[in-house]
Amino acid sequence: MMSWTVKSFALPLVLLYLWRLQEGAQACSCGPMHPQQAFCQADVVIKAKVVGKKVDDDFFKPIKYDIKQTKMFKGPNKNFDAIYTAPTSSLCGVTLAKGVEYLITGRLKSNGSSLHVNLCNFHEPWEKLSAMQKKSLVQRYEMGCDCKITRCTSVPCAISSPAECLWTDYLTEKITNGKQAQHFACIKRNDGSCAWYRGPISPKKEFMDIEDP
Repeated sequence: MMSWTVKSFALPLVLLYLWRLQEGAQACSCGPMHPQQAFCQADVVIKAKVVGKKVDDDFFKPIKYDIKQTKMFKGPNKNFDAIYTAPTSSLCGVTLAKGVEYLITGRLKSNGSSLHVNLCNFHEPWEKLSAMQKKSLVQRYEMGCDCKITRCTSVPCAISSPAECLWTDYLTEKITNGKQAQHFACIKRNDGSCAWYRGPISPKKEFMDIEDP
């Protein structure tokens, strides 16, 4: 009798597990995003080192990564000692390596007490960021949060207003982490228009014009 009861409960649990995985796979869909877009859309942007990991016995509860925050670029005036993510990639969970320092963008829970990260957020080892990306985190990305970055995947493509920057990495390099993602920030100028700012890496001019490749 007990064996039958266990089996009768086990089958619904397995079905629920498979349903949640399928639901997560369908729900976890996010397009490529320029690092500046990730910065502007995030509640929190920090530099932090992963120091530990805790996986709950309950499969459906989030994974907790213990972190040591070393820099706050955007967010509340507090130090976060943990971030949370879904238990699997099919549910948009991310995998972080212990001992690695990351740039992490994420969302706050409604009460602002915990930081959550998913595959649609930007999380990259700090050492892999370009010098321009690191410098832009302090001020430049924020200066362009009123601008719109439009991704171009095929020709023809064009901006629909002066307050847009056309992101062509995928078109020209077949990757999303190309030159514009690594070395440019979309900045709002005094006249209200937006343009790619290339910073000190260019000896010719600071801004990339629309007609530039």
